[in-house]
Amino acid sequence: MPDLEVLFEDNHIIAINKRCGDIVQGDKTGDRTLGDEVKDYLKRKYKKPGNVFLGVTHRIDRPTSGIVLFARTSKALIRINQLF
Repeated sequence: MPDLEVLFEDNHIIAINKRCGDIVQGDKTGDRTLGDEVKDYLKRKYKKPGNVFLGVTHRIDRPTSGIVLFARTSKALIRINQLF
């Protein structure tokens, strides 16, 4: 996947512009996901050792473009899920 287009980021959430063809969450194809790319981005940017938490709050179909909101903390994920 090419470079991410980060639309918004704070300590709790990150919003990404998803391009057509990007896959948000893993499936049987085993293709690298947008979630994997965002985790790598956060790990590099903040020099985080080990695993990075990233909660998928919703999905957009692979052929569709749009904004995908990820939770950066478990607390944010719970709150966003309640809103949805």
